[in-house]
Amino acid sequence: MDDLRIIELYFKRDEQAIKETDAKYGKLCRSIAYNILNNHEDSEECVNDTYVGVWNAIPPIKPNNFMSFVCKIARNLSLKRLEFMKREKRSPDVLVSLDDLASVLPDDRYAPDVSDEDVGKLISRFLRMQKEDVRSVFVRKYYFFDSVADIAVRFGFTESKVKNMMFCTRNKLRDYLIKEGVEI
Repeated sequence: MDDLRIIELYFKRDEQAIKETDAKYGKLCRSIAYNILNNHEDSEECVNDTYVGVWNAIPPIKPNNFMSFVCKIARNLSLKRLEFMKREKRSPDVLVSLDDLASVLPDDRYAPDVSDEDVGKLISRFLRMQKEDVRSVFVRKYYFFDSVADIAVRFGFTESKVKNMMFCTRNKLRDYLIKEGVEI
C-alpha cells in the first residue's frame, strides 16, 4: 500500500493503518532500534511505541515523507531508551558514533546561541554538497547507526574505506561548520 493511503487510514482512525505501517516499514524501524539498543526485546518495544507515536501524531500532522516521519520517531524513541538504560547495556557502536560526532558539533558551552535546528540545516546543506556515496555512508552511520561492517557490505566497500570516508567527512563537516560561523 502506498504512503498516502496509509496516511488516509490514520486520518480515518482505522487500526489497519498500524498493520500497513508495520508491513511496509517495520523491518526498517526494527533495524534502526536494534542498531541503537543492541537488544531485540527493547527494540521491539520501541517499534511498538513508534506506532503509538505515529497514531497520536496523525492527525493533525500530515507528513510529506511518511518513511522519514516513521523512522524519525523510531530513532528518537530508541535514543531516549538508550539514554535511560544503564551504560553496560548500551550499544558500543552507537556510543562510538555519538562520540565521533561530538568532536565535530558545537558544544552549548561554546556556542550557546546556535540552535540544534540551525546546526541540522547546516549539516543538511553540507551533505547535499557531498557525493552521493559519501552522503549515504554518513547517513547510514550517524542517523541509522549501522555498523561499519554493515555499511561496507551494503555499498561494496572495504571497512577501511568506510572508516576513511567517515573520518574525512567529519573533518570536512567540522571545517564547514567553522566556516559558517559555528564555534566548535
